[in-house]
Amino acid sequence: MDPGYFDCNATTALWPEARAAWVEAVEQYWMNPSSPYRAAARAQVRMEAARAALAARFGLVPERVVFNSGASEGNNAVFAHWARCLPAEARVGVSPTEHPSVTEAARHYFGDRVRWLELGAEGAVSVEALGELLREGRLAAVSAMAANNETGILNDWQTIAGLCREAGVPYHCDASQWIGKMPLAGLGDCGIVTACGHKFGGPRGVGFWLLAPQMQGFEAQRGGAQEAGVRAGTPDLAGILALEAALRVAESVRTRCDAAERDRFVRGLCQAIPGTECVGEGMERLWNTTCLILPEFASVRWIRALEKRGFYVSSGSACSTGKEGPSPVLAAMGLSAGQMRRAIRVSSTWSTRPEDWDALAAAFLAAYHAMKEEAGRSGNEVISI
Repeated sequence: MDPGYFDCNATTALWPEARAAWVEAVEQYWMNPSSPYRAAARAQVRMEAARAALAARFGLVPERVVFNSGASEGNNAVFAHWARCLPAEARVGVSPTEHPSVTEAARHYFGDRVRWLELGAEGAVSVEALGELLREGRLAAVSAMAANNETGILNDWQTIAGLCREAGVPYHCDASQWIGKMPLAGLGDCGIVTACGHKFGGPRGVGFWLLAPQMQGFEAQRGGAQEAGVRAGTPDLAGILALEAALRVAESVRTRCDAAERDRFVRGLCQAIPGTECVGEGMERLWNTTCLILPEFASVRWIRALEKRGFYVSSGSACSTGKEGPSPVLAAMGLSAGQMRRAIRVSSTWSTRPEDWDALAAAFLAAYHAMKEEAGRSGNEVISI
């Protein structure tokens, strides 16, 4: 992978093993797995082997893993299911820092019956406040992600899952950023989990639901008996085999990854560019992710200046790129308009080396001095709200 790539939370390159699995599938198992002859049956066997391997990683029986096109489809289907099955007056609790495929689906299906969950001081869902709402019977369902895509801040999803089980309330956990980066234990105990392959070295356009045994009657798409009747449509076998291979590799290297180099990078940058802040510093975060608030210049200028120097970062969710207005995630956390204007997300890969972090820090400093010099020459006022 390109050593200058620091936008892993948006997407990742295919692991070589995932690419090999994809090529094997399109060359040897290209027939429709649902067809009635033996050649197609071989494709079905390969798909079910991949399903079983994934299920084992989450402590589930294979039929509780259902393939789909990715987390956006998965998240939308959860809220569509709840809209069909919950009482007409039901209120759903949703973290305000969720991905747009959750927040917009929640608004679409539940409107003013969405209860935006309270955040703690540092941006994670307050389990104390949520527990009180559940004990009072004020929520019929809960959706809170495992790890935030913009800040890397971790929710205490294990405790949230336990509180929901005690209250008899279904819980949805978007684990797109967690899977492949953090331990998988316990995810199979959530009510329903959504994930996508391209966040951990698999292909785009393929993902899955994990359905706990209590999730009965879940139906995402009609028109065929594929995926045990949950989701109709001819499965993307090549994508599925590549996804399973990718998670296998990501899990094998994950244990060698920690936040030490990222934190060293942040400390050095804060010293080199005074006034730089780190969102959620001191909170548990993904080892690869940091959200920086730079002291000057809009994020789009930073992104372009760093790209000229061979480095790729972002200003937040790739799904929101190009939209006007501040990040809903950072707004929910209480950041000012000026801070949000200067936010940069850095998310490394599994193969990022210490020297890559050093080179990124040097690029930030060079970009900063170049923009300062340019602003001085043009006489433009430097934005540092």
